[in-house]
Amino acid sequence: MKATITQLDARRLERDWDALKKHVRSEQSEFVLLPEMCFAPWFCAAPARDDAVWNAAVASHESWLKRLPELGAPAIVGTAPRDEGSKRYNVAYLWTADLGLRWIHRKTYLPNDEGYWEANWYDRAPTEFQPVGLNGRSIGLMICTEIWFMQHAREYGKRDVHLLLNPRSTPAHTNEKWLAGGRTAAVVAGAFCLSSNHAGRAQQLELGGAGWICDPDGVVLATTSQANPFVTLDLNLPQAEMAKTTYPRYVDDSHI
Repeated sequence: MKATITQLDARRLERDWDALKKHVRSEQSEFVLLPEMCFAPWFCAAPARDDAVWNAAVASHESWLKRLPELGAPAIVGTAPRDEGSKRYNVAYLWTADLGLRWIHRKTYLPNDEGYWEANWYDRAPTEFQPVGLNGRSIGLMICTEIWFMQHAREYGKRDVHLLLNPRSTPAHTNEKWLAGGRTAAVVAGAFCLSSNHAGRAQQLELGGAGWICDPDGVVLATTSQANPFVTLDLNLPQAEMAKTTYPRYVDDSHI
């Protein structure tokens, strides 16, 4: 699978979008991972929820989601703010050229501190980490903070996911820590771990960019940067299948 990771700056989204379209078509990418809630400025930098700001972010995402076919990729994953009845969630979507848009995972683990007042802005979802099929392959979602809850990476590995996906919005000074988490999750799951991140600024927060692709043994295959905000690699997905049979994935962790 030819997979593309990204970093996008909400302050110049049209320009970044045009550049991404050119990249995807040039590389003939089969799959694109977008950052967490990337079609609006990072509103969770503000500590107090503002209904007008939330509603504007929801509307912006709804508008941009209609434009996903512009990329020309057969499959795209990202997340969006979404109203579901009286609840507000951060929800991952899978768009495919044949089936359109599907909502596939709600974010469960929500930070609530400087720059990331997410629990103030939207609701924590029930704990549901289910693999999703994609053209004979399997993907697992871990939205941003969720990647630190490695028990779910382990369970995804047991359920034979090929790709562990981590759309995120994280600050620049923590880039190395997040890459360490991505490498570890890849090893735990025995899967390729892909992450895409916001870039630029949100209020006083400098967002980090630095998306990554790690192989099932935690080897960093690629990262994005300001100079190279989009990277596409051809991933050998049977490598993830073989990884499930090797250490430490094969170790029995059932209760005695």
